[in-house]
Amino acid sequence: MESDIRAAKKIRLPWWAVLSLLALGMPLPWLFDHFGKLNLFLPAFNAVLVVVLVIIVKFNLRRHAWFWGTMVALAALHVIAILLFPWTSRWVPALAIAAIDSGDFVVMIAIIAVVGRVMENPKAAGSDSAH
Repeated sequence: MESDIRAAKKIRLPWWAVLSLLALGMPLPWLFDHFGKLNLFLPAFNAVLVVVLVIIVKFNLRRHAWFWGTMVALAALHVIAILLFPWTSRWVPALAIAAIDSGDFVVMIAIIAVVGRVMENPKAAGSDSAH
């Protein structure tokens, strides 16, 4: 897991990619506001960024169906959390948002590691209880 965190720290986007993402993301707050859910924009945007970052860091697992199944399940859990948790429309310190996103990233990486161990060696995972 430490190597995954180091890999995530090394990710750098070129200036044109940052500008493109900003331009593509500009209409999204308006869209959320149009539906009366502006307070959900930041949590949804952050969830998408964290899920995409996990996919980028673990891209070497892209050929495994269990990886994509796990990512779909984690994304669905994020959608449920965003819809059910009472989000504020007031200002939240960036450090708090960064801490939440970092924790989310670490938990997702750990879940993928556990699922990977179980899926890659199911007999070893089930034999622990037999001894």
